[in-house]
Amino acid sequence: MARIAFYNCRKVSIVFANIETFIAVIEAGSFAGAARRLGLSPALVGRRIQALEEHYGLKLIERTTRSQRLTADGEAFLPRAEQLVAAAEALEETTRGERAALEGRIRISGPLTIGIRRVAPLIAGFRRDHPGVTVELSLADRRVDLIAEGFDFAIRVGELPPSSLIARRIGTYRFAVVASPDWVTRHGAPVHPEDLQSADCLINLNMRPRNAWPFEGPEGRIEVSVSGGLQIDNGEAQRAVAVKGAGVAYLPVEEVGADLAAGRLVKLLPDWPTMTMPVYLVHPTRRLVPARVSALMDAIAGGLGLR
Repeated sequence: MARIAFYNCRKVSIVFANIETFIAVIEAGSFAGAARRLGLSPALVGRRIQALEEHYGLKLIERTTRSQRLTADGEAFLPRAEQLVAAAEALEETTRGERAALEGRIRISGPLTIGIRRVAPLIAGFRRDHPGVTVELSLADRRVDLIAEGFDFAIRVGELPPSSLIARRIGTYRFAVVASPDWVTRHGAPVHPEDLQSADCLINLNMRPRNAWPFEGPEGRIEVSVSGGLQIDNGEAQRAVAVKGAGVAYLPVEEVGADLAAGRLVKLLPDWPTMTMPVYLVHPTRRLVPARVSALMDAIAGGLGLR
């Protein structure tokens, strides 16, 4: 009996692993993407899907050389598979108990400036309290595909397009128009946003549109068309050249706050409010959020300081 029970337990474990692999394939959009997420070879991912289909006697995924799609049976199978995995994860979290030590890996994506100045110190504090957690922080000024690239959550600045992701607003990103005292001495301080049309401005390649700077005036929002010979896609580099007197920059206060306080930069057009952008935590909706991920998201949301 013991051998039969062991065999059945092992069989269930194998089927469950194959179900998890099936979900990873759908979320990643390919066998190769699922293999990267799971740390497996694409061939092994393929064998697991084949074994799952043979076990249930269903064709779940149609594959061609260029694409894949769920069959009708696969469409019906997927939500049940997700419920099964979510229930298992919920049981795991419950049986650990509220006082159990957090452990495991967390993968986060975030923009450079917030990531360096705000998120990284918060993560350092979080790991002091939870040394069993390994955090992988990837910083880049691009919006990663959380599901395909295997991130647990991301910090994003700006309005979000419609998606299946769950979003939680955690702050506001504010901007300022700045220049060095030397630049102001040489060119004079603008008194109206339209004065920037004749100024040498530092063009931010990450802004959309890059050559239109928004302001809020007495009669509502206006956009001023600007130009300049120096165009950069990195905020820290823009800040550095602005300090050297290269031109006028439209940058996050987070980026230039220390320079404004030290007098290396001065704020221009203080009576004309600049744009603000919401800051969000986003995470996939398909699975239960593990306790370690939820705890880190709460720590970042509570400590970010961008209200």
